[in-house]
Amino acid sequence: MARFAITLGDAPLDLDMLDACLSQPLNVNLADAGLARAERARGWVDRLVERGDAVYGINTGFGHLKNKRISSDQLEQLQENLLISHACGVGAQTPRDVVRWMLLFKTHMLLLGHSGVRVEVIRRLAEWLNADLIPVVPSRGSLGASGDLAPLAHMCLPLIGRGSMQAPGSDAIRPAAELLREHKLQPMSLAAKEGLALTNGTQFMASYAAHIAVRSRRLADLADLSTCMSLEALRGSVGPADQRLHELRPHPGAQTVAANIRAHMADSEVLASHEHCDKVQDPYSLRCAPQVHGAFRDALDHFTQVLSREINSVTDNPILFGDDAGSAQAISGGNFHGEPLALILDYLAMALTDLASIAERRIYLLLSGSDGLPTLLMRDTGVNSGFMLPQYTAAALVNECKVLASPACTDSIPTSLGQEDHVSMGATSALKCYEILDRSETVAAIELMCAAQAMDYRDPLEPGIGPRRAREVVRKEIPHAEHDRQFGEDIERALKLLRGSEELRRVARHEY
Repeated sequence: MARFAITLGDAPLDLDMLDACLSQPLNVNLADAGLARAERARGWVDRLVERGDAVYGINTGFGHLKNKRISSDQLEQLQENLLISHACGVGAQTPRDVVRWMLLFKTHMLLLGHSGVRVEVIRRLAEWLNADLIPVVPSRGSLGASGDLAPLAHMCLPLIGRGSMQAPGSDAIRPAAELLREHKLQPMSLAAKEGLALTNGTQFMASYAAHIAVRSRRLADLADLSTCMSLEALRGSVGPADQRLHELRPHPGAQTVAANIRAHMADSEVLASHEHCDKVQDPYSLRCAPQVHGAFRDALDHFTQVLSREINSVTDNPILFGDDAGSAQAISGGNFHGEPLALILDYLAMALTDLASIAERRIYLLLSGSDGLPTLLMRDTGVNSGFMLPQYTAAALVNECKVLASPACTDSIPTSLGQEDHVSMGATSALKCYEILDRSETVAAIELMCAAQAMDYRDPLEPGIGPRRAREVVRKEIPHAEHDRQFGEDIERALKLLRGSEELRRVARHEY
């Protein structure tokens, strides 16, 4: 598999770069400027240790144990114990693509130069990325405050020869020490502050959020395209996408969707064929697509703005400051608190749910036998059930989305005997939103499949350029159906196209 080259430590991370490397192994280079900042921050830690003042997490216990002083001969053991004790995650394994970006984001943060982790430790994380040796991280156990402690502890356990990893191209889970030995990488000892800096941070939530952002940006374009396919099949009107309407209510997302619809529907013979029909208005799922899809886009824009700030932030605690003249200070704060991510993840979960909900309503319309389409999108029904069950599946998935869309960020359960008395639960928000994205993509794929089937009944009239090209892509993988078959397999093919077809994405971007 191709590797995506990236230099860390000389520029911010951005979503276009992450989009380009989605699901790809990485080739990471560490910029000299970033390494210099990390080296300087390590010097600040050394000065604090030499001074002997009580500094949280350097020579004290953690959480409720903040007032427990640790002797100088136990500082390394303190950091190792932190990783071991905090690695108590449970549940399903975090997808390796998500863990890869956790490593990426953590390495990037350490190079910002306010955490105090030694350069050799940062280089080791980069070596894992370059070898595509990915730690195994259980997905449950983070509260989204005090950082993503449990997931990040599991991610970093292999530094000290513990935990599990996966080799490139393999799903097999192996002891990290064994796998790293094969790559001539030996366990390390952690120095003061390092265990805390490695486990403190929002990289678990942020990595999930970044995957959600990249895939949601793609889904927004594809949802507009599949809507146009349904619009052609149902002989709907393009009038609700009129630019003049949206100038009077200038929400940016709605204006973008309306412009997409106008572009995709260009040169449509189907539209021209019913220009003077007696229908006055289309159902909301067609007529209000610019408003509903547009609101999703506006929510996604806010989501990506917050996320972009987050992945380029220092989310450690305490955070180090100083200069080259001898001053060094560790400030305890709350940069690890996941509330900024928790709120936007719950917000986008609701927006994704609504995007799936309106798509399911269009699927229902396609099957309803309206505007001359055969009921259930098949001429010989009775002996054939037609596309009845794909709509059932879409309805079941939307129901799941609605259940999962209940916000997690409004809950808080105090931990560490009350020291951590308000937590974000942002990790739960991330996991739920990721599941909702999966269901929403599948509903969109079902609309794509059903709309292509329905469009076939409008032949020989040519649809607009966008729906026409999209149907051509679909038909390369999914043939028209006049008899029942295993439509679950068709759904899988449609989902694979929606997630993986660069040709379909080009159509959705008007690159005809």
